[in-house]
Amino acid sequence: MSTYNDHMSDAELAAMTDQLDQMHRDQALPAMQAAVTEWIESFKAAGQGVSHKISSRRTFILGAAGIGAGGALLAACGSSSKSASSATTLPTPTTTSGSLTGDLAVAATAASLENLGVYAYKAGLAAATAGKLGKVPPAVATFAETAMKQHQDHAAAWNSALTAAGKTAVSVTDPALTPTVNQKFGQVTNATELAQLALLIENIAAQTYQNAIPALSASSSIAVAATIHPVEMQHAAILYYVLGQYPGIQGSQANMFSTGSPLAFNPTALARPATDYSGS
Repeated sequence: MSTYNDHMSDAELAAMTDQLDQMHRDQALPAMQAAVTEWIESFKAAGQGVSHKISSRRTFILGAAGIGAGGALLAACGSSSKSASSATTLPTPTTTSGSLTGDLAVAATAASLENLGVYAYKAGLAAATAGKLGKVPPAVATFAETAMKQHQDHAAAWNSALTAAGKTAVSVTDPALTPTVNQKFGQVTNATELAQLALLIENIAAQTYQNAIPALSASSSIAVAATIHPVEMQHAAILYYVLGQYPGIQGSQANMFSTGSPLAFNPTALARPATDYSGS
């Protein structure tokens, strides 16, 4: 199996990651924060949710606290097995009784997907640090850390809206998808296989947002999803380059890791429904 060094250098990957980080901090993050603040203000205007003074920075800190609560679910690295399965196991939550509908249901599922991205990258970094994946170049680790932080920002945005509406922040990973990720992560033995798993998660997230945007009703919630979707697509594009492929689903939905020309239009068959996490 080839490695990313066969088709791109550490310097090229580092440059892509730096550009990804700059675009996120300079453009996507401020736009997302503004959209979340507008959404929260609409709750206040309608007399919904909790009543407190909102600033975008404070809102994001509160949202991030919900994510941090789930961090203890990640197990520490275990023995020196060649498989990543002994390094980390992702949490397998159960679906709660449904009490969220509409845009808030989308927000909860989106937050659970973003949490899954955080945990998967964190698990991969832990496995790499423990020597479970062979040699992992620093540029790969930097990309993983950057993507993980951006997933944290996205989850914080959705959780900020949920808590402002008087709902509970989502600190677990997508209940329907987590078992599949657990199973695939248990088969990872090197950085290339980890990149393939990360690409699957990024494509699912991107397609979920693509599918959800037309279903959202509030202009502010649409704006939140629309500012996150391109970032997930950027993550996927970089991972395709890491794997030596053109960015985009290759050939067919079921053959996303094959070589060849990518599909002309991004599909949505991997999109998760809002019912994945119905919240409380």
